[in-house]
Amino acid sequence: MPELSKDTTLCISLSGRPSNIGTRFHNFLYAELGLDFVYKAFTTTDIAAAIGGVRALGIRGCSVSMPFKEAVIPLVDRIEASAAAIGSINTIVNDDGVLTASNTDYEAIATLIDTNRLDPAASVLVRGSGGMAKAVVAAFHGAGFADVTVLARNAAAGTALAEAYGYRWIAVDPAPGAAIVVNVTPLGMNGADAETLAFSPAHIEAARTVFDVVAFPAETPLIRTARAADRDVITGAEVIALQAAGQFARYTGVTPTPDQVQRASAHSRA
Repeated sequence: MPELSKDTTLCISLSGRPSNIGTRFHNFLYAELGLDFVYKAFTTTDIAAAIGGVRALGIRGCSVSMPFKEAVIPLVDRIEASAAAIGSINTIVNDDGVLTASNTDYEAIATLIDTNRLDPAASVLVRGSGGMAKAVVAAFHGAGFADVTVLARNAAAGTALAEAYGYRWIAVDPAPGAAIVVNVTPLGMNGADAETLAFSPAHIEAARTVFDVVAFPAETPLIRTARAADRDVITGAEVIALQAAGQFARYTGVTPTPDQVQRASAHSRA
């Protein structure tokens, strides 16, 4: 990586629970590709002021994570189709003070559905109704899945999310039986919920594929239990690597190779 100077381009992330995953991922690739960029993770209690800072200070790129993915919508100038379709933003690019938003979470999940050859005829149970859940449900809908149930305690958000795609909302755990279960909540994330299993062992046993978007840690209780039950798994580490690669390309104009993405992802979790 070139020596930091006044000309070094800054990219950041804004999250309720900052981690080093994105920081290590992006900075690894900057160094490998010889790009004069640096990436730093932040949290904030004033999202409007933080986005104002992105604009005013010429910060090139800003990754947006929970709980800010919807709150930043009125703070940007342009919204790409990937974000407009689901009302959730995870990426902001600053072009001379003009902020353009997109959603690489949606793109990453759509890619994982495709590469894991998930069957559109399978039943899906999605737990969660926030910004990432919007990306997940939209991606399953885009892949042709018809039997999707949204499990969410928030009746308003859960109903709105399900009905937007002609799916079903429920507030309490259903009987086991969904072929694909997807956790899109903080359950299993480092912190207060670190040891919480997002789905019961019975749901895991009944499923063919267990998908957890929690990336820190990648081996959540849900993923560990699913592996022990010999179920197919898709981890949050896979999601974050693909979505980060999409952000990296938008920020720098350079598309990393699959090998570079894989190595950057491994470095980010080391």
